[in-house]
Amino acid sequence: MRSDPGAVPADVANACAHLDGVAPSRAADAPLSRALTLLFAAAGGLAVANAYFAHPLLDVMADDLGLPRATVGLVVAATQVGYGLGLILLVPAGDLVDRRKLVIAQSLLSVLALLSVGFAPTGAALLAAMAAMGFFAVITQAFVAYAASLARPDQRGAVVGTVTSGIVIGILLARTVAGALADVSGWRAVYFLSAALTLAITAILARVLPAQPKQSERVPYPQLIGSLVTLFREESVLRVRAILAMLIFADVTTLLTPLVLPLSAPPYSLSHTMIGLFGLAGVAGALGAARAGHWADRGFGQRVTGIALALMLAAWLPIALLPHSILWLILGVVVLDFGLQAVHVTNQGLIYRVRPEAQSRLTAAYMVFYSIGSALGSSSSTVVYAHAGWSGVCVLGAAIAAAALLFWALTLRHR
Repeated sequence: MRSDPGAVPADVANACAHLDGVAPSRAADAPLSRALTLLFAAAGGLAVANAYFAHPLLDVMADDLGLPRATVGLVVAATQVGYGLGLILLVPAGDLVDRRKLVIAQSLLSVLALLSVGFAPTGAALLAAMAAMGFFAVITQAFVAYAASLARPDQRGAVVGTVTSGIVIGILLARTVAGALADVSGWRAVYFLSAALTLAITAILARVLPAQPKQSERVPYPQLIGSLVTLFREESVLRVRAILAMLIFADVTTLLTPLVLPLSAPPYSLSHTMIGLFGLAGVAGALGAARAGHWADRGFGQRVTGIALALMLAAWLPIALLPHSILWLILGVVVLDFGLQAVHVTNQGLIYRVRPEAQSRLTAAYMVFYSIGSALGSSSSTVVYAHAGWSGVCVLGAAIAAAALLFWALTLRHR
């Protein structure tokens, strides 16, 4: 009988069954448990939050270390550059080695990188430490691929949706936690606390995660990395969804990176705690889009993508009304985050169907474009804000959203 390439290996299934109280004889037929899925979501959310703590702290970081306000976006860009390198060099290894050992090692190295950020004495040292932190923060994507590989094919989209929801919520709550803690103890305390929490969750992961040996035939590491180019060249779904990822994340970081600048200045003059609370508005949007993976499983991926991209474009209208009322900004953040989450989850649900045996490499190839988009959005938006103010940022964000919608429509028509 032909084996299902997306099925859960028996030894992994039995390990999950042991953890979750399911009889081993039924484990191979059982879906990935809710408890283990939520653990992946929580761990991924904490890991990715490390890359987003800086957004509401850019002004105090700049003042503390003498960085010009117009170029402070480089703090975020350095993180994304490190993240992109990690996607290329670390994430594909999940198809070659035991993913359990890989994520534990990356978690411990993340702790060291976080401590380096907290102790950074100069702007140059901070940028280097942020790049290192971003490099190891790609463990987030290892969690997504790990969960997808353990899930049954008919639940893979829903599992990816749940884990990705935890990741997006981690991104959004990072702003809230960082802002509140910075007001009380300073920006460095944010990274010291995260180092402690990362160490704690690493201990939990080491205890409960099932072992998962290599997913592909043993190949030289350089050949494994080179296969990213092959996947991108051969799979049209990956190409289209990767470019969409680049555009939507550039769009969102165009908003998030300079947001602290108008909110901390008159007439609002908000504290970092208040600015961080805008992350809670985005959580509502992320939770609302959590079923996007389920819709993709049912064959509605293209429809979800089109609607979500249109909402991301429309969100810039209320965002542009920030000078009139902060309530407009809240509405825009909810809609923009909803659209981001829906497209991102749908993207992943679609690309994981292509090569089930290469999920780590598919994740890496896809998320490299996320990192490129995030770096471009964060570095360009603070420059635009310095020269054209909030209206210039909104024009840039709307243009990126329109480009994403147009690209999707053209590729859909082409197919």
